[in-house]
Amino acid sequence: MRIHILATVFLVLFLIGCKGEKKYHDEQKDVQVEVVTDKIADILKFQHQLNEDFKDPDKSPLPDRYRKDFEGLDFFAPDTNYIVRARLVRTPSALPFLMSTTGGEKSKEMVYGVLKFTLNGKNFELQVYQNEELMLEDGYEDYLFLPFSDLTNGNETYEGGRYLDLRIPEGEEITIDFNRAYNPYCVYNKKYSCPIVPPVNNLKTKILAGVKKFDK
Repeated sequence: MRIHILATVFLVLFLIGCKGEKKYHDEQKDVQVEVVTDKIADILKFQHQLNEDFKDPDKSPLPDRYRKDFEGLDFFAPDTNYIVRARLVRTPSALPFLMSTTGGEKSKEMVYGVLKFTLNGKNFELQVYQNEELMLEDGYEDYLFLPFSDLTNGNETYEGGRYLDLRIPEGEEITIDFNRAYNPYCVYNKKYSCPIVPPVNNLKTKILAGVKKFDK
């Protein structure tokens, strides 16, 4: 599967590159096909970069004994049905709270807002969080943390749920791409302490996108 994904990466990027600068100016009949192709290419690029980070000893959460034989993470096939537009309802009056972690300590978070979206014909809501300390660091001023769990947990995916990284939008809408869902680092290495997904962010559906569970 990993070989197939990498081969698809190069093929998709090659085809996009062949279109040159005209890809956003073609006739209307071609626009939809190219937009979808670009989305798939972005997902494959994300998967490739995540695998490269896991191979890098300076970035990887993997212990040396796993990293030396690491070939790649197991992903669901890219699926644009799991890219959704959500309405962001901000919660400026929310008070900080302590989010539990796998290591026993607490992470101080604030509910930045509630994301409301439709997936597979059903309506869902997820809380999205902002860390009080992290938001003071350069490059993380607009960072939002979206942990979630779903009905794949314990079977296809890690039992504790997965994470998504988002950025504060200028408007009232935000894109959620579940193809970018990744596992907490504590899945790969016990030295990491990871936030536990709050029960309110449990989705009563299967999210068949993103990183699958890690088999050592």
